[in-house]
Amino acid sequence: MSAKPDLKIVLCSPRGFCAGVVRAIDTVERALDKYGAPVYVRHEIVHNKYVVDGLKKKGAIFVEELAEIPESTTAPVVFSAHGVPKSVPADAQSRNLFSLDATCPLVTKVHREAAIHFKRGREIFLIGHSHHPEVVGTLGQLPPGAVTLIETAEDAKTITPKDPNNLAFVTQTTLSIDDTAEIVALLKERFPNINGPHKEDICYATTNRQLAVKKVAPVVDALIVVGAPNSSNSQRLREVAEREGCKIAVLAQRATDIDWSKFGNIKSLGITAGASAPEVIVEEIMDAFAERYTLHVETVSAAEENEFFPLPRQVRPEAAAE
Repeated sequence: MSAKPDLKIVLCSPRGFCAGVVRAIDTVERALDKYGAPVYVRHEIVHNKYVVDGLKKKGAIFVEELAEIPESTTAPVVFSAHGVPKSVPADAQSRNLFSLDATCPLVTKVHREAAIHFKRGREIFLIGHSHHPEVVGTLGQLPPGAVTLIETAEDAKTITPKDPNNLAFVTQTTLSIDDTAEIVALLKERFPNINGPHKEDICYATTNRQLAVKKVAPVVDALIVVGAPNSSNSQRLREVAEREGCKIAVLAQRATDIDWSKFGNIKSLGITAGASAPEVIVEEIMDAFAERYTLHVETVSAAEENEFFPLPRQVRPEAAAE
């Protein structure tokens, strides 16, 4: 039996679950424990099939709209980590649904910023990707037409505001740091008086995972991002790896997604995971490579993370004692 070839694995740190994702998943699990099945969840709680399938097995029912939820239910309804338009909680209230808001606090921060700018009479730009649920939720915080979406640098170059001296911008939390910096620079060049966030809107987890990939991508032959195709932060990690010169940068939801023909002659492999991807899949993918290679594993770290977001009050452990 021939010896397996050596393969250096470089793990990006941090990777995987962020505090907002942990909070969202815990919200559904605590609701199931406390109130029993079913628990309805509007939209995927986070963009990861493994996580969603696991919660389905425990009794969560995923819907895209509240209209899919039975009229007479007393079951909890959880809003996903991405946030929802204001019309959704209003609809839930009008139907007397018991709702739990698992919106990431960093997304809520963007909602509040947009509301303050609107109150001050400013025209608002939102830098983000159209149809992403986070963007839909942020646009839905304010009346139609109050927020204009900017998706590309070209949009930033050509947009014509009503009053160039009365502008503000907010951003989606899961964007490419570099792409967003370019768009912001263009806006500030064109509109020097534009108001931006005091602390940037791209969340710490997106930033840190991209910084780790920037360190690893130039020194490996290939890089795998564990994450879903509809996960914005995972797609950005793949793009960052390509931009940093990694010739093979792919997204994989599970080990079964790996196209082994792409990895035939590699000597080194970087692995990271999007903020909604569990560590168990990183281990699954490493096990799949261990069947074909002798692994030598090291970790490259870009930042320490110790953020924690408290759960919604209704499902906190102390709520049972109140």
